[in-house]
Amino acid sequence: MLLELKHLYKNYIQGNMEVPVLKDINLSIDEGEYVAIMGPSGSGKSTLMNIIGCIDKPTSGTYLLDGYEIEKCRDRELSRIRNKEIGFVFQNFNLLPRQSALDNVGLPMQYAGFSKKERKARAKRMLEMVDLADRVSFKPTQLSGGQKQRVAIARAMVNNPKILLADEPTGALDSKSGIAVMELFDRLHAEGATIIMITHSEEIAGFAKRVIRIIDGELLENTPEQKEEKEDE
Repeated sequence: MLLELKHLYKNYIQGNMEVPVLKDINLSIDEGEYVAIMGPSGSGKSTLMNIIGCIDKPTSGTYLLDGYEIEKCRDRELSRIRNKEIGFVFQNFNLLPRQSALDNVGLPMQYAGFSKKERKARAKRMLEMVDLADRVSFKPTQLSGGQKQRVAIARAMVNNPKILLADEPTGALDSKSGIAVMELFDRLHAEGATIIMITHSEEIAGFAKRVIRIIDGELLENTPEQKEEKEDE
């Protein structure tokens, strides 16, 4: 078991009121799975993503990630986990505009303490992996949306994370670029990557092997078997 959430709740304080956002979340994800968490705006999926990504902590419940009890980790350990164990892909790319594609991809390795030589060599290999070997020196302003997202995926994978966590990865892309990015996710999954994708799109969720729906802070799951039965109908 790579990731397990047990009886997880998240509440926010608004004025004098405590507002429940996540309610009794129970979720297990094995290494090598490709999971889509799908829900409309306000369903709690972004809050759930932030907790899975160790950006936020639950109000109560347990989060186990590769054996770590996340709610007991100190800030320094959480920073290490975010850097080494989780690769983040965001809707709006979050690339440094003045840095080259190579330097953007190598940034997580810099935080992890790798030498400049190691960063350059591995970042170059990762850009080759996402078919951008000819864009190594390009800055984000010189890249298309699809190319920016591929740079972001290369950056997310550069430290060999346990989980690739993607938040609406095609949200800022046209349909053709979006499909190209999803085909890249398919390839990464086939090579063994564990992918957790947050989306509101049925079409994009359809690329995953398992779909989990969140409605009003509660999980409704489609197992792989249920998904296959639906496709057969």
